[in-house]
Amino acid sequence: MAAQTSKVVLSLNAKEVDSLKDGVSFKKNPEDGRCYIIYKSSGGFKACKNQCKHQGGLFIKDIEDLDGRTVKCTKHNWKLNVSSMKYVNPPDSFLQDELEVEMLDDGGMQLVELSPIDPWLTEPREPLELQEGEAKITYLTHACMELQLGQKHFLFDPWLKGPAFARGWWLLHEPPADCLDRLCAADLIYISHLHSDHLSYPTLKVLSERRPDVPIYVGDTSRPVFWNLEESKVKLTNIRVTPFGVWQNIDDNLRFMILMDGVHPEMDTCIIVDYKGHIILNTVDCTRPNGGRLPEKVDLMMSDFAGGASGFPMTFHGGKYSDSWKAEFIKNERKKLLNYKATLVKSLQPRIYCPFAGYFVEAHPSDKYLKDTNIKNRAEDLNALINQLSPDTKTWTPKPGAVLDLGLALKDPTRSEAITEPPANAKIYKDSWEFDLYVDELNSAISSEIFKHESWIQFYYSWAGFQNYNLVVRMIETDDGFKPVSNGYDYLVDFLDLSFPSTRPDREHSYIEIKNRIGVMRYVVLHGGLWDDLYIGFQNRISRDPDTYHHKFWNHFQTQLPLHSPDWDQFLQRVPPIQETDSSNYGLLNYCSIL
Repeated sequence: MAAQTSKVVLSLNAKEVDSLKDGVSFKKNPEDGRCYIIYKSSGGFKACKNQCKHQGGLFIKDIEDLDGRTVKCTKHNWKLNVSSMKYVNPPDSFLQDELEVEMLDDGGMQLVELSPIDPWLTEPREPLELQEGEAKITYLTHACMELQLGQKHFLFDPWLKGPAFARGWWLLHEPPADCLDRLCAADLIYISHLHSDHLSYPTLKVLSERRPDVPIYVGDTSRPVFWNLEESKVKLTNIRVTPFGVWQNIDDNLRFMILMDGVHPEMDTCIIVDYKGHIILNTVDCTRPNGGRLPEKVDLMMSDFAGGASGFPMTFHGGKYSDSWKAEFIKNERKKLLNYKATLVKSLQPRIYCPFAGYFVEAHPSDKYLKDTNIKNRAEDLNALINQLSPDTKTWTPKPGAVLDLGLALKDPTRSEAITEPPANAKIYKDSWEFDLYVDELNSAISSEIFKHESWIQFYYSWAGFQNYNLVVRMIETDDGFKPVSNGYDYLVDFLDLSFPSTRPDREHSYIEIKNRIGVMRYVVLHGGLWDDLYIGFQNRISRDPDTYHHKFWNHFQTQLPLHSPDWDQFLQRVPPIQETDSSNYGLLNYCSIL
């Protein structure tokens, strides 16, 4: 990233410093209203923004904290120990970003934020007038937009066919009939991150067969976007890994810059496109894009809006996780998200705003409960809220194939010709998804040779490389309805020493029971996939004791697994061959039988 700059965010005079009590204090900057947390102890002062690193909620004092060190987030009840700047619930999660505390000679104090400069301000351009038809944005489906900017066609996040997250997500909108032709005719493609609703291998397979050399730009994330390209068997020959915060010049008029996410810098990115001085900002799925520092008054802003993309709480059961609790939680979370997005748009004041990247549906018949319960925000509702809070911002709720003419919309936002709707007879919603084709591919893993040997379990978790953590997990292979299958595995993993006991250990430990659909779990194991396919794809059911989120465990299996899949050929060479008489019962295993 670009060099850091320092900025004083709060100043206290000597009297105000003297009045600070031991422990936690909340102080507001009277000029901009922003709030900060200061922690005073015998060792001096620590300080941070009053902003939870998880999803940006505000902290309040934790009434359960008797030591005066802990604050609690109002959004998801995450707890931060301000004396150590570590989150204590969930444990082993983030470290809070500290502010520099500068003590002044007169006894006063300044809180200083060290931050990168706003990189989009380098080499600024005066906006030139756009002609009609010169800059057009076409919505295709979900997070996929086509930008025609002068002579160049720039495509974002093409998920145009097949499911995402194994078989959990399916396209809600029917993309235009020529969408794959548009994909293969693109001059350049941006893929924001490795989640399969943005990095869609069924879609990219079509591209690889027709134009494998199209330039595909991705951010320089610590986990590469195309980490499993070889495993996918998709041949793409022109992937360009791009540094953050640096303009990429495509021609005299078009350039773009990729920025990282402040919460998930290891994998999430967003993008700023500059065409003739006109700025398009696409924050995609970022939780805190660029750490919360974004350009204001851009010509067009796009962001996600829907919610419902997490396995929590939909895949959880037992304890408090009743249907009514889930429904209430979902309702509150969606409302918070709607207000957050609307407030963000109000603060950034884009000329035009478009919500996208939320048009998916749990369409498979086995997931009817999810589809009915996991209610998502409607783009129309968000735009209505923005129209109230920020009436100067024009909002656009796109249908597949709808086109925004940026030049016309900027000249006169009320002009109807600025937006071309799809033809009246165009199909908006999908009603068929080729379920069997994709589910059969996943289920083909069930009969793989490796699962005839129960020692695959030890081989797999040794490859995964997660241990020295006091957690015991029971894994149960199930059918589509999450009922254990007769030929499925049911086993314990003790992650403290990576052992596989027959019963839960006597020591005090955290415990999670995870039921996985057998086809998806075995496909993930066979190909060394990330567990997002199981968790975000709603392919498991989870109960836990105590009811604690284990950030370190989930973060490892969702983002930190090895970049190369397990060497199952080596595994099969090392195990004794299966006797013919045993083959009918392979995989039949009770967790008590693993010794």
